[in-house]
Amino acid sequence: MKAPRVDARQGLPLTRRIALAAAIAAGLSVVGGVGGPGPLGVGELRAQGIGVEDRQEMRATRDAERTLRLDGFLDDAVWEEAEFVTSFWQREPDEGEPGTRRTEVAFAFDAEALWVAGRMFTDDPEGIQAYRTRRDQNTGSERLLVSLDPYLNQRTAVSFGVNAAGSRTDWYHPEDNVTNRDYTWDPVWSARVQRDSLGWTAEMRMPFSQLRFNGDERAWGVNINRYMPDIQENVLWELVVRSEPGWASRLGDLTGLEGVQGSRGIEFLPYVAGDLRTPTSGPGTGVVTRSESRVGADFKVGLGSSLTLDAAVNPDFGQVEADPAVVNLTAFEEVFEERRPFFTEGRQLMEGLGPRYFYSRRIGAPPPGRAVADSVVAPDQTTILGAGKMTGRLPGGTSVGALFAVTGREDARAFDFTHRATRIDTTESVVPVAPLSAFGVARLEQEFGEERSTVGLTGTALSREARPELAALLPWRVYAGGTDWNLRFGGGEYELTGHAGFSHLSGNPESILRVQRSSAHFFQRPDRETARLDPSRSMLSGYTAALGMQKVGGRRWLWRVRGEAISPGFEINDLGQMFNADRLTAEADIAIRETLPTALARSWRLGLTSASAWNFDGVRTETTLGADATATWHNYLRTTLNGQYQPRALSDHLTRGGPLMETLARWQAGLTLATDRSFRTGFRLMGSYGQDEVGGWMYDVSGSLTLRPGTALQLEVEPSYRREMESRQYLTTLAGGRRATFDRRYIFSAIDRSTLALRLRGSYAFGPDLTLEAYFEPFAASGRRHGLGELLEPGHRDLLVYGEMGSRIDRRRDGSWGVSEGGQSFTLPDGDFNILSMRSNVVLRWEWQPGSTLFLVWQQDRSDMRASGELVDPGRLVDSLRARGQHVFLLKIAYWLPI
Repeated sequence: MKAPRVDARQGLPLTRRIALAAAIAAGLSVVGGVGGPGPLGVGELRAQGIGVEDRQEMRATRDAERTLRLDGFLDDAVWEEAEFVTSFWQREPDEGEPGTRRTEVAFAFDAEALWVAGRMFTDDPEGIQAYRTRRDQNTGSERLLVSLDPYLNQRTAVSFGVNAAGSRTDWYHPEDNVTNRDYTWDPVWSARVQRDSLGWTAEMRMPFSQLRFNGDERAWGVNINRYMPDIQENVLWELVVRSEPGWASRLGDLTGLEGVQGSRGIEFLPYVAGDLRTPTSGPGTGVVTRSESRVGADFKVGLGSSLTLDAAVNPDFGQVEADPAVVNLTAFEEVFEERRPFFTEGRQLMEGLGPRYFYSRRIGAPPPGRAVADSVVAPDQTTILGAGKMTGRLPGGTSVGALFAVTGREDARAFDFTHRATRIDTTESVVPVAPLSAFGVARLEQEFGEERSTVGLTGTALSREARPELAALLPWRVYAGGTDWNLRFGGGEYELTGHAGFSHLSGNPESILRVQRSSAHFFQRPDRETARLDPSRSMLSGYTAALGMQKVGGRRWLWRVRGEAISPGFEINDLGQMFNADRLTAEADIAIRETLPTALARSWRLGLTSASAWNFDGVRTETTLGADATATWHNYLRTTLNGQYQPRALSDHLTRGGPLMETLARWQAGLTLATDRSFRTGFRLMGSYGQDEVGGWMYDVSGSLTLRPGTALQLEVEPSYRREMESRQYLTTLAGGRRATFDRRYIFSAIDRSTLALRLRGSYAFGPDLTLEAYFEPFAASGRRHGLGELLEPGHRDLLVYGEMGSRIDRRRDGSWGVSEGGQSFTLPDGDFNILSMRSNVVLRWEWQPGSTLFLVWQQDRSDMRASGELVDPGRLVDSLRARGQHVFLLKIAYWLPI
């Protein structure tokens, strides 16, 4: 095929053609391959009227004869007629200079899809970095990327990319920010590439049914990006300089799409799945061999071209990696990322700038109830009977996101054994552990003004069946919501953000009492002045509000100030996620940066941060002062230094519902060294060290090594080791204490901890749509307590250490502690531990036709725990491979059927 050749000015409006013609006449270099003695820098770009202030324009060509075939060869008739753009400007490494290699891209369309053709030239075709990978994992390869803003709202965008090996990537920009990317967006689309002596070519086909637009836009926003890792070059058709904020607002215009229809119709995705669970070793594992099968389906119905209705029956898995192993000794829950496709897709439309009103892992979570018996058979997760959601954007600039889900009743089977002289009698009972529950989430967000400011409304509701057995455990009705805003001005360089919201829950007084006593509230704290514990309450309400101002763009200075209030009664953890109520915070940050290369580095940034928190009694509970410095050197290595200092404060959660306790002053410093993403062999090294004022200390070292021994194989190794001597670690609370501590003993210890983990990831791509991936994580942790003692006085940090001041302490053979103090004797539990864990997943994923996927999965989950406390070493990771647990084998086949 004869590759199209188009003048650099083609596709630009008249005023910009004149500007480019003047630049060429003046002897300035404009595009790769167009000569001239000097580059056209950012200053010259703006002077010539072709910088970020003006939107370029290109035109899509209609394929009226339906000649297009997706094969990666640009020999279809429509490409001979199409307008190819060739003006590309460097964002990296030399911002504002023309691309050093020629790139030609054109758009076409037919009745069903938008097509993109790209010709990427190079002087060294053999040097093209092209790795076959799973979708969304093509880092390190040369690629062509197209970003689109079909709504032309200049706030959100979608991106489609293909690398030189044919592997695809796609993501959604939920806001006007180039780095905010949602990779869970997975539309059904296709791409093909070809390699030749000139470089490589690509064809991309994006069905209109997978895009959202109103149909009356005068144009679509568009940008084109070519990334060339072998020369560290990143070029854009519409230059977006690094010092200016925004992405969707900085795109050019794609015209010519008049008459395009985007109705989605109906998409039906049924699946069938089965699994087999078997113990990893012999008897005594607590696991019995069992199998089950299930069917389910996802439905997508287009409500015009703007909205999509999704429904799911029995939503199923979609993840490769298991949740990481952790040892949590804090008062707060561990939060893990959502990985289920039904809940990840479109979730950004249900999230605002304020509190996390909706945490989707609450739906289908482990049952909250527990059964106590000699033997218990209980479900691991709550069954999701059905779920539906509606997402999209209306013509007037209103974004819509709504979700409804129902989870079923769950019961555990409890077995108690009675030993008789000649037999064992078994008594079986059914114990309710979860009620029938209905979850609802809705959000509206309105855009307005030339700067594309937004204001949003969010509401959530949870209604639970009133099962009497669970009345003391769960509130029956939960409501929360609020408004948030992002007012942009100064060309998007400044933002005024904030939110205001409420929460309300009602139920049995015992269930509300549990909420009051939870780690997010601790109403039972004896020295509280406000929001005291009230066992008679059957309702709890609260509010939150925040206001902030920030400068997010500009060449040099960035800054932010923010304040927030969360009332003591604010509670959203039934459907959302939060750690602390009863909180007033003030934050201020400032940073100076250089985004253009200097004699010292390619770019650098220095920042200072400060944050303080108070409770509603006016007690300062936390202060953090920080500094950081980041530099990208001329060899593309990145170095980050950070430091943090926390002076003394009065914590209202260290005693787990007891009185205030003074925290220890502490500091910490860290260093990170990392390679650029383009390196064939990449690494990252991290280390930190810290101390507190009474001799406690910590250090951790970790790293990652990425190896690409071939074009289809990628390996990652991530070891980490942490060692710490924590001076104040909560152990337990006992009655019988001194009057100064409200007749309670709040007992702490020093704890010597060690944690060792090794994460291994591997992937082999047989092709862009057939991959084998493995995730493997052995984990070991230990903790040994010493220096046990109790809080001497509220508001102080000092302990009455057992064994001093006339007290005695002895370690018993079973590991517990016998203590005598103040004329009383009591026993403390053994707080030492050694934990082993090994989690692994091996997944064969085959997209056997667009949108239809087969999964074969082998999972292992092994664990062991004992009370010894000796420090871990690499041998303990080997021991984790022999720990007890289970194998899980899964098969899932999903078939995508557009109707």
